[in-house]
Amino acid sequence: MNKGFHASDEVTGQKCFNCHGEHFGRDFEIIRFEKDKFNHDDTGYKLIGAHKDQKCENCHKPDNISDPELKKREGSFLGLNTACITCHADYHKDQLTNNCESCHNNDSFKPASKFSHDKAKFQLTGAHKKVDCEKCHKIEGSGENKFQHFSGLVFASCINCHEDKHNGKFGANCEKCHSTTSFKLIKNMETFDHSVTNFPLVGRHEVVDCITCHGNNLSSKPKHDKCIDCHKDYHEGKFVKDRILQDCADCHNVQGFSPSLFSIEKHSKLKFPLAGSHLAVPCFMCHKTETGWNFNFDELKCVKCHDNPHGNSISEKFFGNSRCENCHNENTWKSIKFDHSGTGFILAGKHETAFCSDCHIENSDGVKKHKFSGLGKNCQTCHKDNHAGQFLVEGVTSCENCHGFNDWKASKFNHKTTKFKLEGAHEKVPCSLCHKETTKEGIQFILYKIEDYRCESCHSS
Repeated sequence: MNKGFHASDEVTGQKCFNCHGEHFGRDFEIIRFEKDKFNHDDTGYKLIGAHKDQKCENCHKPDNISDPELKKREGSFLGLNTACITCHADYHKDQLTNNCESCHNNDSFKPASKFSHDKAKFQLTGAHKKVDCEKCHKIEGSGENKFQHFSGLVFASCINCHEDKHNGKFGANCEKCHSTTSFKLIKNMETFDHSVTNFPLVGRHEVVDCITCHGNNLSSKPKHDKCIDCHKDYHEGKFVKDRILQDCADCHNVQGFSPSLFSIEKHSKLKFPLAGSHLAVPCFMCHKTETGWNFNFDELKCVKCHDNPHGNSISEKFFGNSRCENCHNENTWKSIKFDHSGTGFILAGKHETAFCSDCHIENSDGVKKHKFSGLGKNCQTCHKDNHAGQFLVEGVTSCENCHGFNDWKASKFNHKTTKFKLEGAHEKVPCSLCHKETTKEGIQFILYKIEDYRCESCHSS
């Protein structure tokens, strides 16, 4: 009693026999009502939504009656429970409460219009609001075994659902950098510790704006194995070796591109070690041209950088293949180391202290010209013949017959080798008494070749 229809205002307070009388004959229907005219609201369970369109027998059937005794009564309308799972299968398989009305309405099971994820332990924010339920709440099986997961989901960390793009390098607290608005939208960049990445920021990189490397939405993950992954190759491939660009760190660092940090020690390991005056030469003097920088040279000869002031004046024997180092060194151009004996003209006496330029540079009207090959070995090549050709023999004056290399004195001259040997008092006579200054063809000189050396030529009778 006091359940269903009997609890309605229409029945409450009435005597049982007003409806359930006795002795009205064998065919009398103790319980009778017209189903089509029955007001289901009087049962305490109003038919609303999709329930209004259901036939009575769809709900009032033994399968939905829990009381075994009532199940035996054919056509009984008693024994139904108002709980949804009395008539409907538990789609959620005991994962959620039996209070279906907290999420669903009577119009349709889907969508769960009354459900709000805000009431759940995991509230949807940002892009999560647009995700299909099935993305997180997976459906397994099919037909009566169809099952959708609603409870037991692990969501303590983002990586419970999302792939960790950083492979654990930044820990499990994704919210430090990301928000649910978008994975590519980074927050708190001012406090982001770049040192935990594979590319710690040091030097000039510390002041570079994030978007320069990572794009406006900070979603780009740039390559960073080599400097040219981000920077233009300033040298335009000049440091490519075996088709591989050499590491910029050999010369530069993150404190600044300039100046170059390529040291003298590193240069010493190249084919052209720096020594002498080259140590004081700025890099650009050799490596910068009008068209740009050049660091790869086809050849390393001196004449590649320096002018050859000798031209073709030095024979191949001494200057073959433009080898300046045969005479010069890197300390100073004026320091000459040359074995003159190889020329056939050995330097002796005063010649040892003479400057090379005294013999090998000709100054004509202010224009200097080098003379090396083809330079004569005779004294008159460099020295004036003060004897006006008196001692020419076949076009050559052999000065060394009389003179040495230490001074101009005729220390080697022996009068006994002449046609007029000095004997007696003649040995004490000064040379100038016999060998007087004379002039011939406008040239003044001392006459040594006396043709007439009879006594009367010098002594009067």
